[in-house]
Amino acid sequence: ASASLDRTIKVWGINTSQPHFTLEGHEKGVNCIDYFTGGDKPFLISGADDSTVKVWDYQARNCVQTLTDHTQNVSCVAFHPDLPVIITGSEDGAVRVFHSGTFSLENTLNYGMERVWCIACRKGSNRVGLGYDEGSAIIKMGKEQPVASMDQSGKIIWAKHNEVQMVNVKTAGAELTDGERIPLQVKELGNCEVYPQSLRHDPKGRVAVVCGDGSYIIYTALAWRTKSYGNALEVVWSPSGDYATREASSKVKIFRDFKERHTLSLGYSVDAIFGGAMLACRSGQDFVFFYDWETGSPVRRIDATVKNVFWSDSALLCCIASDTAMFVLQYDKDAVATYMEEGTNEDDGCEAAFDPLYEVSERVSTGRWLGD
Repeated sequence: ASASLDRTIKVWGINTSQPHFTLEGHEKGVNCIDYFTGGDKPFLISGADDSTVKVWDYQARNCVQTLTDHTQNVSCVAFHPDLPVIITGSEDGAVRVFHSGTFSLENTLNYGMERVWCIACRKGSNRVGLGYDEGSAIIKMGKEQPVASMDQSGKIIWAKHNEVQMVNVKTAGAELTDGERIPLQVKELGNCEVYPQSLRHDPKGRVAVVCGDGSYIIYTALAWRTKSYGNALEVVWSPSGDYATREASSKVKIFRDFKERHTLSLGYSVDAIFGGAMLACRSGQDFVFFYDWETGSPVRRIDATVKNVFWSDSALLCCIASDTAMFVLQYDKDAVATYMEEGTNEDDGCEAAFDPLYEVSERVSTGRWLGD
C-alpha cells in the first residue's frame, strides 16, 4: 500500500502496475500507513495532514474508525506487532497510544523534543523507538513478566499474546539442577478473545480466568473451553471455587457456579480485591475490608497501607503485605461464625476475627505460604 499527498491510499499487487483499489476519506495529504500484523484483522492505518488517524478494513474497503486526538499533522503511525495498541506521532509533539480493539485513547506521551517523525516497533519486544526533531527516545510498553498461573498439580498455563500454552512440570523427572532450564513439552491450548493481562487458576485447578480489556473469561483448564464471561477489571477466587469480580471502583460482585449471588454494598472506592478465606477489598492507601463469601456481609476493617494479602492453605493464617512491612495475623473462623449468627455491625466489625502474631519490617514483592 502507498500513501500520497493527493489524499488517497492505494493498494497494489506485485504483478501489476495498476492499483487494486483506492481508499479515500482524508481531507488532506496522507503521510504514513501501516498494516496490522498482530492477528487476522484486515486492517490498515493511515495518518494525514488533516490531523486525523484512520483505521481501514482493506477487504471491505471502508474506514472503520477515525481518531481525532492530534492537533497537527500526523507524521507516523504504527500497529504494535505484539501488543494490542496503535501508536501515532504528530507534529504537535505528542505520541498517542490507542487500544487496537476498542480504539480508546490509553496514553499520551510528550518528551518536549518538538515534532515526532518516526516510530519503530520490533516483534518479540516491548521496546518502541521514537524519533523527534531534537532527539530520540526508547520506551518500554506493557510488562516483561509473563502472564501465567500454576495449579496444585504442577500444570502451568501461560499466555503469549493471545495464544495460550500449557506445560506440566511434573513430567520433567527427578534429576533437576537448580538454575537450569527445564525441558518440557509445550501443549497449545488455544486463543483468548481478550488480550490477557492476568491469568489465574481456581483453587481446584479445573478452570482458569483471564482478565483483560475490562472483561473476563473463565475457561476449562485442560480443554480451554469457555465456561463464563463478563465485565471485570479483576477476578479473585475463594477456596471453595466461588469468585468475585471488580467491575468498577464501587462495584464488586460474588458468584457461585457462574451465577451472581451478591453485590457488595460499598460506601467507599475499591482499587483492588484479594481472594482467600475471606474476600478483601482495598481502598487506596487507607484500609482493607474483609467480607464473608457466603453472605457478602462485611466482617473486619483493617486500617493499613495494603499491597497484597496472602492466606495459608489451611486459612488459619493471613499475611498483609505493605511497601515497608508485612503483618501476620491468625484468623479465628469460629469467632467470625458467631459474629455472623449474632448479626453484623458494619461500623466496628468482628474485632476477634484476627489476632496479630508478628510483624516483619521488610518490603514484600511477592509471597506464598508453605504450610502454616
